[in-house]
Amino acid sequence: MSAKPTEPDTIELTTEELQEITGFAAECARRVLPIFERSLPGDSRPRAAVEAAQAFADGGRRTQALRTCAWAAYKAAGEVTGEVTGEAADGVAGEVPGGAAAADAARAASHAAAAAYLHPKASAHQVKHILGAAAHAARAEELVSGESRGGTGQTLAWARHHAPPAVTAVLGRLPAAPPGGGRVGELIRDLDTALRA
Repeated sequence: MSAKPTEPDTIELTTEELQEITGFAAECARRVLPIFERSLPGDSRPRAAVEAAQAFADGGRRTQALRTCAWAAYKAAGEVTGEVTGEAADGVAGEVPGGAAAADAARAASHAAAAAYLHPKASAHQVKHILGAAAHAARAEELVSGESRGGTGQTLAWARHHAPPAVTAVLGRLPAAPPGGGRVGELIRDLDTALRA
């Protein structure tokens, strides 16, 4: 029986695995794009991040555009909840209706584009890069449903069912998801545990 990896170790991680993981993340984020787009129909940054992630997953090159789209979607998440200080881009200022759910939908898109840059480190933090899009998507759906914790069961079941082999293979090379992170961190740990079972 092999020992679990320790933090300074590196893991094997192929381009094909990165593409499968990124495709899964894009699929998770795509499911909740309408939540964001209902709140800010004119803001295309989260959709652009999901499309960039999907292009990489479909065999495209890993370019700076992925990082740019990931950061733009992350910024959109902050703007929709009024977390931006100074000038808000695109004329968005303050909180918008459905802002918390829309922000998690945008964060799911950001995580999808960033998944292409998963590091080959045996770090628990990398689990968040693999499952972040799924967890933020689940949180967005939970907030929309109005159920504090019960609304994520179907979303997490969907993610478990649709996770490609690369997701479970790479998770098996990493330590378990780290503690903390609030409700999204809890969802990451729940999904991580289920996928390793």
